[in-house]
Amino acid sequence: MGDYMENRNSYFKPMVEQDSLYLEIFPAMEGGKDLDIKEVMTYLSGQGYHDYDMKQLNTAIASGAQEKVYIGRSMGKIFHEKVDISLSLDNMLVRCRFYPPSEGGRKLTREDIQDALRHEKVVYGVDEEIISKLLQSREYCTEYLIGKGTPPTMGKDAKIVYYFSTRKSLKPKHNEDGSVNYHDLNIISKVEEGERLATLIPAVPGKAGKDVLGGELKPKEVQDLKLSFANNIRVSEDGKELYSEVTGHASLVQGKVFVSGVFEVPADVDNSIGDINYPGNVHVKGNVKSGFIIHANGDIIVEGVVEGAQLYAGGQIIVKRGIHGMGKGLLSAKSNVVIKFIEGATVKCGGYVETESIIQSSVSANSEVVVSGGKGLIRGGCVRVSNKVSAKVIGSAMGIATHIEVGTEPKKLERYNELQQEAKDIGKKMEQIRPVLMNYSEKLKKGITLTAEQMYYMKAQVVALKALQQQYAPINEEVNRLRREFMEAGRAKVEVHDMIYQGVTIKISELSLTTKRERSYCRFYKDDGEIKVSNL
Repeated sequence: MGDYMENRNSYFKPMVEQDSLYLEIFPAMEGGKDLDIKEVMTYLSGQGYHDYDMKQLNTAIASGAQEKVYIGRSMGKIFHEKVDISLSLDNMLVRCRFYPPSEGGRKLTREDIQDALRHEKVVYGVDEEIISKLLQSREYCTEYLIGKGTPPTMGKDAKIVYYFSTRKSLKPKHNEDGSVNYHDLNIISKVEEGERLATLIPAVPGKAGKDVLGGELKPKEVQDLKLSFANNIRVSEDGKELYSEVTGHASLVQGKVFVSGVFEVPADVDNSIGDINYPGNVHVKGNVKSGFIIHANGDIIVEGVVEGAQLYAGGQIIVKRGIHGMGKGLLSAKSNVVIKFIEGATVKCGGYVETESIIQSSVSANSEVVVSGGKGLIRGGCVRVSNKVSAKVIGSAMGIATHIEVGTEPKKLERYNELQQEAKDIGKKMEQIRPVLMNYSEKLKKGITLTAEQMYYMKAQVVALKALQQQYAPINEEVNRLRREFMEAGRAKVEVHDMIYQGVTIKISELSLTTKRERSYCRFYKDDGEIKVSNL
């Protein structure tokens, strides 16, 4: 009995006396675990004992003292040392527990442990060194980890590192007074000839693992990427790096790298230059005189002033001095417009507008209009945007009519409802065709020959389904785009960082409000079907 007293966990030992079986319960030593009655029951059940005094057994285990409990007739059986093997749910870990023999019982050998492992179909990952140690010395009713599977090693997805700005919504850097820092325009990705644009870091596949039953564990598939690019770009011999062949502006459009060349105008755009239509970027070192037109597929940068001219850009428009539109100046950009001031002009853009003042102008943007730095003033005209208008001062003490519109345009809501109905109608038609095609498909699988008329009808239905799917795709895409816009519009607001005068009309989606008095440092937003005002 002395051999077992070093056991830290509480454990039990079978004792056969004449024809009776007893269990001797040994209490836990300091730091050891108490015995679980379920473990004792499982052991007895495995030995064929089901009928014993459960209450007495439970009391003995709970007492915390060394106890001897009568179980029943021994059936003349000697108890050998026993090992129980258990596997984790994912078959990645194999554990064992040992139970002592009765007097005269046989101790376990390595072969016994190996047989028990084989019985549980364990063929991989067993630590023979641990088993050798356990054969020398072990504790009973104690769990040992004796084997581990090899988990699959995770591979790495391919990655592309871009060395130019790929964020269209990136805001320009500001000086301390809030004005735009035109000397360090981080929103323009200027690249020199020969400059590196992108590096592809290839995917690293993972390695398969194995569980303790010998089952293969496949690693997660890694995602491969490839470099996608347009003109003016050279790819390295190994296909992993892109370099610019020209000096220009780099941009990433739907995963494709573009470099547009730059058409430089050393002075003003006037009679000596004429209108400009260029497939890349246009950089005007001087001013753009009244009546002239610039079309650029890329960005337009003007160092000076735009007068009553028209500028159309596939990318951004940046005017470092501003626009004196004289009622006929126009800036139209697919992306952002960053400009010192806007006066007497029309500005339309697909991104944001950032300026220091807007006077008697019509400005519309897809995301937001921020009027900061300098006076931060919106006076007269109309500013229309889906998300947010932010300015220091809106309106004037003279009560000049100023309109600010944010949120969803009612026309877009109408369009959204129309599209949803169209999508519903097409969906119904597709649902009517699918069961017909499935029916014919089942017949063909079963080897039933279709008549010529049935074949003709089936082919016609396939063509009809494809046509409906083609109709559905663009409608669904527009519905999702509008839904995203509405989500943004739901958070639409007008922020005043200094003063809003009376007589300013604020529209948020379908709601309208005209300010009756001056207010300072406030926010206008839509809530519970009305326009509300709160302090900033």
